[in-house]
Amino acid sequence: MDIQQFSDLMIEYGKEIDIVFTKEQLKKFYQYMNLLIEWNEKINLTAIVEPKEIILKHFIDSLTITKYIGKNQSVIDIGTGAGFPGIPLKIVRKDLKITLLDSLNKRIHFLDEVIKDLALENIDTVHARIEEYAKNKNYRETYNIATSRAVANLTTLSEYMLPMVRINGMAICMKGSEISEEISKSKNSIKLLGGEISKIEEFTLPKSDYKRNLILIEKARQTPNKYPRKPGMPSKEPLY
Repeated sequence: MDIQQFSDLMIEYGKEIDIVFTKEQLKKFYQYMNLLIEWNEKINLTAIVEPKEIILKHFIDSLTITKYIGKNQSVIDIGTGAGFPGIPLKIVRKDLKITLLDSLNKRIHFLDEVIKDLALENIDTVHARIEEYAKNKNYRETYNIATSRAVANLTTLSEYMLPMVRINGMAICMKGSEISEEISKSKNSIKLLGGEISKIEEFTLPKSDYKRNLILIEKARQTPNKYPRKPGMPSKEPLY
């Protein structure tokens, strides 16, 4: 796909989610897509490799949360993988301070390369497990926003995210279509961890039947110090 075809599609989809891209942003997204495809031949970053699908299911999907993030806020993207949603957010929102956290070092190498090639500023990568990173007093409960895209079930995700968010901040969980059971199972854990679900937005990605949900959790109270538990525990024994 050449850059003109790419740009036309990005602009078309962007209008559907009320985002107008600059030429500079489109160029960065195009570079990002090509780096993703190139690196994916060496390491497993994504199962989505067709340009049209990358645009819709990675770039546009990542940008559906930008309307919920205030100006100049700090954002941690937990289990960022190939950089979603963190890098697309950074491309369109220079004002944000973003931390990309992932437990796999080879993904971090890829992200560092993307950040360098796209000349992105005020964005950092962290190679760590969230259960350990969240225990660091320098970072715990310091972020305005924690976000994550389909990393785990909502109960486990809450234990990863809420310890990172300051009081009056927010966790934004990006999920697929079937979430009613997850929500009902997660209510106790979210409350225990200091959060309250404030909004659930269900939508379909532009010109597709790809259904998505955003679950917004306000941080109302401090998270007890014992959470998150040791690595592996939040997923093996969720706080139902």
